[in-house]
Amino acid sequence: MVTPPKRVLILGGTGFLGPKLVEQCLAMNAEVTLFNRGRTNPHLFPELEKLRGDRNGDLAALKGRRFDWVLDTSGYFPRQVEASAGLLADGAERYLYVSSISAYAELNEPGASETWPTLPMPDPYSEELALHYGALKAGCERAAEAAMPSRALVVRPGLIVGPGDPTDRFTYWPARVARGGDIVAPNDPGDPVQFIDVRDLAAFMTSALAQGRAGIYNVTGPTERTTIGALLDACKSATGVDPNVHWVPTASLAEHDVAPWMELTVWVPTDDEEFGGMGQVDIAKAKEAGLTTRPIEETVRDTLAWWESLPSQRRERPRAGLAADKEQAVLAAVSAASSRTAA
Repeated sequence: MVTPPKRVLILGGTGFLGPKLVEQCLAMNAEVTLFNRGRTNPHLFPELEKLRGDRNGDLAALKGRRFDWVLDTSGYFPRQVEASAGLLADGAERYLYVSSISAYAELNEPGASETWPTLPMPDPYSEELALHYGALKAGCERAAEAAMPSRALVVRPGLIVGPGDPTDRFTYWPARVARGGDIVAPNDPGDPVQFIDVRDLAAFMTSALAQGRAGIYNVTGPTERTTIGALLDACKSATGVDPNVHWVPTASLAEHDVAPWMELTVWVPTDDEEFGGMGQVDIAKAKEAGLTTRPIEETVRDTLAWWESLPSQRRERPRAGLAADKEQAVLAAVSAASSRTAA
């Protein structure tokens, strides 16, 4: 049974994922309220009710309010989720928390499912996100379920991509292919990768809530297994550019200090001792619940159009990807090594 909401509260709502959730809820004719500090894109959604506060201690605007759904896109520390979910437990029907596959205790093997163990809280306790992001996310999950047992829905995305992505991790490939020329690509075109378009993630979340689902779901994609080679092929198809791709073995990349994920983005070596399974997370449960993902070419095309609409100053300082001078140095070294081998 599908039950659309009448009143929705989004904790956050103006960053990357939040606006897509707003759009989904408005399409369901819901009355949407945003709660945030008013610092990120405050110009968005002027027609909506906006409650001002701070998750680090000022939740006064939420007291006594009632909502069908609460969508938590901005909780990073367990105390924040404990406070918000606890305050709203008697006034909300459902609580959705956006977690991460980083919550898993181990991601070095393929097939991580919702039953796998998650990271314990850091001991001694620390809120240093750079060091304990996954453990803190896992703690937030537990806080949501403790406050609203059997009414909490937890989604664990992997890499969230698409137009508006502030990280540039996925965007690197469409932009790089569009420039053409000689490209460094990681290891082997058959290496698995996973990512989900932010619009598909938002659609799944609202659909799962409307179905009355609770519990934990890995929500990444595409729904069919894909590879780094397929991603680059999609970039070629979407851009009409056919660059000369050089697949450089993992060992050679390491010799030249080329990092997976942040330089050669989206991809992680399958033999990585910590994160080798990141591109092969089990999403069967989400697919059974109705997860669908759009063609990769569509995500590539829309992401590139958004990227090209940005000011040149922003595009000249990407936040991820292999720098052009470093790429040229790697290509030159690989070519020289190949020539010596041939000789």
